[in-house]
Amino acid sequence: MKVHEYQAKSILARYGVAVPRGEVTGNPGEAREIAKRLGGRCVVKAQIHAGGRGKGGGVKLAQTPDEAHDLAKRILGMTLVTPQTGPAGRVVQKVLIEEALDIDRELYLGITLDRSRGLPSVMASKSGGMEIEVVAAKDPAAIVREVVDPSLVMFPYQARKLAFALGLSGDTFQKGLSFMRALFTAYVETDASLAEINPLLVTKSGGVLALDAKMNFDDNALFRHAEIREMRDLAEEDPLEIEASKFGLNYIKLEGSVGCMVNGAGLAMATMDLVQLAGGEPANFLDVGGGANEEQVKNAFRIILSDPNVRAVLINIFGGIMRCDIIANGVVAAVREMGLTIPVIVRLAGTNVDQGKAILRDSGLAITPADGLADAARKAFEAAR
Repeated sequence: MKVHEYQAKSILARYGVAVPRGEVTGNPGEAREIAKRLGGRCVVKAQIHAGGRGKGGGVKLAQTPDEAHDLAKRILGMTLVTPQTGPAGRVVQKVLIEEALDIDRELYLGITLDRSRGLPSVMASKSGGMEIEVVAAKDPAAIVREVVDPSLVMFPYQARKLAFALGLSGDTFQKGLSFMRALFTAYVETDASLAEINPLLVTKSGGVLALDAKMNFDDNALFRHAEIREMRDLAEEDPLEIEASKFGLNYIKLEGSVGCMVNGAGLAMATMDLVQLAGGEPANFLDVGGGANEEQVKNAFRIILSDPNVRAVLINIFGGIMRCDIIANGVVAAVREMGLTIPVIVRLAGTNVDQGKAILRDSGLAITPADGLADAARKAFEAAR
């Protein structure tokens, strides 16, 4: 789950991470009053779940409260398009009015999971204000990484290594150490999957603050964090992804024409890769899970077909925990109920596979069987084409 910048900063502030003063609003008049409380000069920042807001015109400096009003009025309601929103963009419903600070340097600090090590990795770079992916591609050596075991917390020597890499010194060095330790504690205790400060600001007076903040959280741990769960903004999420979550389905909409229904995230990723290898483009990632029932299969079908770009459906099921006959019954019921006209390609393997294939074969429906992963991907691509 993602949260807005202002929400991330409110969470981080509770752990002692230094953030600028600011307030959020959806009203231009309130923006003027907030600017007055902040001293007049301020920054008006669009709040959407995407980076690159400044390049899209969603972050503006106001010299006076009246200018803050005018900028808020212009930004609120605009469709902000950034590289992370795609061409459709996102409608801005709230703006963060934040104090303007005297910038000396912009750095980068982030924490995410190093999946190869199974531990959080803290990343630091002097190249703040840039997308970290761009920095990694152009100059990998510009990023310093430190893997930290959360059961042992961040050791002082690890924080010092990162602070030296950022070029901090004197009092700013000490503030940087405190900032890093507080950020790491927040990351671990909130079950975050990402905590990114970009840019990490060093002011001319030597302060160290989170000029921007992005946090993502592990959905499976949200039951432990009711206050974070309540921050979910459904307006920022794809309607089909929201609908899928109601039925315990993991769905992510993509841009292709081959709808995919698979059980298991790893198999789903492999299926998407094979579709692309065959020449096609997947329309979605959809993991029905290991214990899906017939009703979930029907709902998965309905959600896939709600995407008008889908021209064929590829069902790839390995019956380990899940039985192939249950999947087959769900597919047959869904095709009949929805009067499906687009091609459906099914690859089954595992528990009760023969019964599953017999159910599909005896249904009398135009369902194309596949003998393996590559065969299924090829048939799905040809059908969609």
